[in-house]
Amino acid sequence: MNSAATSPAASGQALDDFIAGLPKTELHLHIEGTLEPELMFALAQRNQVKLPYASVEALRAAYDFSDLQSFLDLYYAGADVLRTEQDFYDMTAAYIERARADNVRHAEIFFDPQTHTERGIAMTTVFAGIARALRDARLKDGFGSAMILCFLRHLSEEDAFATLEQALPLREQYADLWIGIGLDSSERGNPPEKFARVYGRCRELGFRLVAHAGEEGPAAYVSSALDLLKVERIDHGVRSEEDPALMQRLARERIALTVCPLSNLKLCVVKDMAEHNIARLLDAGLAVTVNSDDPAYFGGYMTANYQAVARALDLSREQVLQLARNGIEACFLPGEDKLALTAELEQYAAAH
Repeated sequence: MNSAATSPAASGQALDDFIAGLPKTELHLHIEGTLEPELMFALAQRNQVKLPYASVEALRAAYDFSDLQSFLDLYYAGADVLRTEQDFYDMTAAYIERARADNVRHAEIFFDPQTHTERGIAMTTVFAGIARALRDARLKDGFGSAMILCFLRHLSEEDAFATLEQALPLREQYADLWIGIGLDSSERGNPPEKFARVYGRCRELGFRLVAHAGEEGPAAYVSSALDLLKVERIDHGVRSEEDPALMQRLARERIALTVCPLSNLKLCVVKDMAEHNIARLLDAGLAVTVNSDDPAYFGGYMTANYQAVARALDLSREQVLQLARNGIEACFLPGEDKLALTAELEQYAAAH
């Protein structure tokens, strides 16, 4: 399944345990996608929102998607329970607790203001709730985080511009957290070039830039995101393998791919985890990373994603370590913070 040998000591339960304790970074996480059914029901009750499901169990049963769009339909319906600053706080705090349990040291969190502002929720409410939870976690134990505001690609570029202008007055207040701009939602029929002008504006403003590409969309979308949007990281990017020249470029320029294995399985990007190409991408020298995407919906947070690919693809301990190293390399932390995280990772590896 991959070119690296797996030692007996680095297989099965031993590797699972090694992964569980591994210091991690998470670079592809939609905070609205961490809304577990139990919290969704609690927030619905608190805000008197009627859900189209009779119970937590019925809601979980609905998490049987056939494709990205069927997931998104449920995702946007679930987000309707988020009404107040405290709701956004509680959702973010719940994610942080799960991330801590998986030894995530730093998370760069996507959020979708348009999902909320079009429902009449104030931009300030969205920012305030998420940021307060992240700041509280930083004060509590140094949990590292950043916020990446994502535009919804099924909406127009004009909507994206309006969202940006609505958010910019908050930039100084949240300068310690809001560092980047992303692009998510359905790829089909929404190529990167649709957002070239707004990304140009964001680049002028000094934001770090990322975009979803090459999940449902073709490898050409990855190239367009790099050439036209000038992004620094590609979210997903698994279809890059369809273009050998692109693969060489990604390896040469160390452009990170924030791969989400359990998401790819759940949304039928791959039919079986044993078919996933993350090991081939890694062996080709690409800066691939492991992330959880929308873990409440896709059945696993960071440790579960690492363990799923390690088992299915028979990854070696060294390959697992390289995935973690790539995550540190690709994050938007300052150089000294990256060095500290790398030192922690290598010390863990030496001790285990």
